[in-house]
Amino acid sequence: MKIVITGAGGFVGYRLAQALLKKGSLANGKGKQAPISQIVLFDMAFPDNVDARLKCVKGDLTDQACVEATLGSDTDAVFHLASVVSGGAEADFDLGMRVNLDGTRGLLDACRKLSKPPRFVFTSSVAVFGGELPDVLDDGTTPNPQGSYGAQKVCCEYLVTDYSRKGYIDGRSLRLPTISVRPGKPNLAVSSFASGIIREPLNGIVSVCPVAPGAKIWLLSPGKIVDALIHAYETPSSAWGVNRVVNLPGITAVVGEMVDTLRKIAGDKVADLVEWKPDPRIEALVMSWPAKFRNDRARKLGFVADTDVESIIRGYIDDQGINI
Repeated sequence: MKIVITGAGGFVGYRLAQALLKKGSLANGKGKQAPISQIVLFDMAFPDNVDARLKCVKGDLTDQACVEATLGSDTDAVFHLASVVSGGAEADFDLGMRVNLDGTRGLLDACRKLSKPPRFVFTSSVAVFGGELPDVLDDGTTPNPQGSYGAQKVCCEYLVTDYSRKGYIDGRSLRLPTISVRPGKPNLAVSSFASGIIREPLNGIVSVCPVAPGAKIWLLSPGKIVDALIHAYETPSSAWGVNRVVNLPGITAVVGEMVDTLRKIAGDKVADLVEWKPDPRIEALVMSWPAKFRNDRARKLGFVADTDVESIIRGYIDDQGINI
């Protein structure tokens, strides 16, 4: 089985690749575990010291010839994580449209040329929701994005569904919650603060939080995201039916309570490194996103959320080997 992961130079993409290496196989269309023969990472840059068992291809998602050459004719699985993140897509409309929408369509068209329809997992976002929302969203809530990133993601969801209907791919789209805690440096995602208010203080660095303590976000840990990507791939087509989109389960986190939990775990000296400086632009986008779901379909399909914020923070500390 040949697997291609776009956006694999990022933290989640590379962590997915490592998890697949460890697993060694994936369920095929008949539900039987098939050995993984090759994992190809596609991105514009990669971490240092990439595992030698992984093949890295540097390329731009909008370069159709490069995308088609990367897939070749024998790709069985595609995990599509590459995108211009929320803040970047909002700041540069043309770039977001070119990469997030046009690039995704180009990738789907490349999949049509494969010797057989690949199983295709697409990472969407809860940013597809916005505007006037019920207190608790469910599987019937209509997307109404209030930002360019969310609009691009929901367009791609429809493409994945239609390409699946036509038999070009076997697709499934996952609407991801905010991911925290990400290691490394902050990125351009509007939700980047959700990792920064934990990561930076644990590293002895001041973190400026651009939303008020009462802001709420729908949260999932990186580990649970990777588990969900693999589970989505292995879930048979019959379980998805005609609805190829699912809202992943998460937990409702109050930003101020996240910092309080950090204080409980690491003490006042660490938690006091968070500075509250609300940014109206960022706050408006964050407040337009849903923070509470009823995930009946996701749970029926077997997706799992974290237990609470404390387990997420402690998991990050253990994973990074941080002494507190």
